[in-house]
Amino acid sequence: MPPLRTQFLTACTAALGGALLTLLQVPLAWMIGAMVATAALAWHRPVAVPGWARPAGLVFLGLGLGATFSGPVLAAVTGALPVLLASGVIAIASGFLVARLFTRLAGTDPQTGFFCAVPGGVIVMAMLAQEAGKSVATVTLAQTMRVLVVVLSFPPLLGWLAPHGDVSAFMAPRQPLWWPGLLGMAAAGLLLAFPLRKAGLANPWMLGPCGLAIALAATGHLPSGVPVPLVDAAQVAMGASLGTRLTRSFLLSSRRLAVAAVISAAVLSLLLAAIAWAIAWAAGLPVPALILGMAPGGMPEMALTAKALELAVPLVLGFHLTRTVLCNLLVGPLHRIGLRLGLL
Repeated sequence: MPPLRTQFLTACTAALGGALLTLLQVPLAWMIGAMVATAALAWHRPVAVPGWARPAGLVFLGLGLGATFSGPVLAAVTGALPVLLASGVIAIASGFLVARLFTRLAGTDPQTGFFCAVPGGVIVMAMLAQEAGKSVATVTLAQTMRVLVVVLSFPPLLGWLAPHGDVSAFMAPRQPLWWPGLLGMAAAGLLLAFPLRKAGLANPWMLGPCGLAIALAATGHLPSGVPVPLVDAAQVAMGASLGTRLTRSFLLSSRRLAVAAVISAAVLSLLLAAIAWAIAWAAGLPVPALILGMAPGGMPEMALTAKALELAVPLVLGFHLTRTVLCNLLVGPLHRIGLRLGLL
């Protein structure tokens, strides 16, 4: 277990970084600031966060995101289900194409390149790579770099440049805080997370509480909202957790792989942003929400970005939930089909 002094210094540095970027009015400031500050500290000395910090942050983040699903909002998201499904398939297929670029740049075998490039989430793709007998460390590094590229680029670009359309159909009124209700939801959500974790689902600490909050909000029985300071604390925990991975040895151990991951992530981001713009125009949905929904970032990070920018959180979360399910269902079979056809 890391020394308490190391954990305390890391937490203080992460919070300070988040507070600084908040003062500068940077979108998703607490998470990005915590990540950058922790990474800077990690370059010079050991860093660590308590093992419970990220799961605890995800529990309250899941409750906060699920609370945005009132009955009418859930109906609106359900009505967009064909678009969610089509977008998820397109995102996975786009990753399949970009895998060729990644393989050439990184010098990996095509199968490893496939698991590195498809935007299925760090945990999901690492698990699938392990099942296929490929390097989990390589896939984890590449997927982590992809998430970092998206986290550092999408929030400021969308906050400053993207047009903000009408998202009222996907916005629910905020609920007042009632601590007994909030703590009761957190305990129940935590209990729901354990079976999801045993089932091997990615992000169980977020999905369990989120599912509970959606059910309560959609039926009009949500006992409490989630206060902004708790969501900010969740951002700090997630940012610090990402930052602890960016040690000197991590970044210098495979420069070619890191560069390949950054370039392929940028190409995939531009490709999916263009596709999202076209789908939004055709479906009459808000462009920024579609761009975030199809962004090749992690589900918690993109949902947080939507919440920070007030960009139809339920719709963005719906996109990433759908893609997570599709990745679990399709990536394995796609890998086997690619092997049979000689594409991997």
